[in-house]
Amino acid sequence: MPNKANKVALVTGASSGIGESTALRLLKAGFIVYGAARRVDRMGALAAAGVRTLPLDVTDGMSAKSAIDRIIEDEGRIDVLVNNAGYGSYGALEDVPLDEARAQIDVNLFGLAHLTQLVLPHMRAQRSGTIVNISSMGGRFATPMGVWYHASKFAVEGLSDALRLELKRFGVDVVLIEPGSIHTEWGAIAADKLRAVSGHGPYAEQAEAMAKSLESSSREGARMTSPPSVIADAVAKAATARRPRIRYRVGFGAGPLILLSRLLPARAFDALIKRGSGVPA
Repeated sequence: MPNKANKVALVTGASSGIGESTALRLLKAGFIVYGAARRVDRMGALAAAGVRTLPLDVTDGMSAKSAIDRIIEDEGRIDVLVNNAGYGSYGALEDVPLDEARAQIDVNLFGLAHLTQLVLPHMRAQRSGTIVNISSMGGRFATPMGVWYHASKFAVEGLSDALRLELKRFGVDVVLIEPGSIHTEWGAIAADKLRAVSGHGPYAEQAEAMAKSLESSSREGARMTSPPSVIADAVAKAATARRPRIRYRVGFGAGPLILLSRLLPARAFDALIKRGSGVPA
C-alpha cells in the first residue's frame, strides 16, 4: 500500500558531498528519503542510517525511469526532487573536445530535465511538490577555464525560472540553490580534468592557476569554504517551507560575489574574479 505517513524525497548524486549530506538532513527532517547515484556501493553509510538507496545514472533514460517507478510503486507519491547530480568539466574552450562538452551538458542539464519530466505527472496529480535544483554561484557569473560548466549552470538557472512559471498553477514549487565554495571532492576532480585538458599549450599558465584555486576547496582544513551541511540545511528549509524562496545563496562567497556581479561594471568584475582566482591578466 502507498505510504501516506511521511513525505517522500529523492536526492540524486547522493554518494558523497552535498548529496550525501542532503539525504541525511532530509531524513532527520522526517522525510522518507531515496538516495540515488551511479555507485550504490558508495552509499553504505546512507543505507545504514535509513536512507533507501537506488542505482541511478541521470544520463540513462531507462535508469531514470526505473528509479522513479520504484519510488512510486513503494510509496505511491513523490514530494521533493533534489537534482544534485553533476560535475565540473574545466578547460579552455579551444581545448575541450565537443564530446566532453556534450557530456557536461548531458549530466548537468538534460539529466536534470529528464528526471524532472518523470516526477512532474505525479506532483501535478498531488497538486503539490518541490523541485530543488542545485545550481551554483557559477550559474550567475563565470570564472576562467570553466566555459562548459558555467554554460550548464546558466542553463539550469534559465530552465528553473521558466519551469517555475509553468508549474505555479499546479501547486509545484521550483527552487534554485546557489552554493558558493563548498568543501567536497568536487574541486579536486575539476582541477584534475583542467590540468589534463589545458595543462599544456597556450593556456597552461591560466590552467595551473585555476586548478590550484579549484583544488584548494578540497584540502583538509580549507579555510575559504563551507561544509556541505550548509547546502543540506538550505534544501531542508526549501523542502519544508509553505512558500519557499526562489533562490537560496549559501556557502562561502555566494551572496557577496553574486551581488558584486550585479553591481560592478563587467570589466571590473572580470578583474576581481581573475585576481581572486590567481589567473594572470
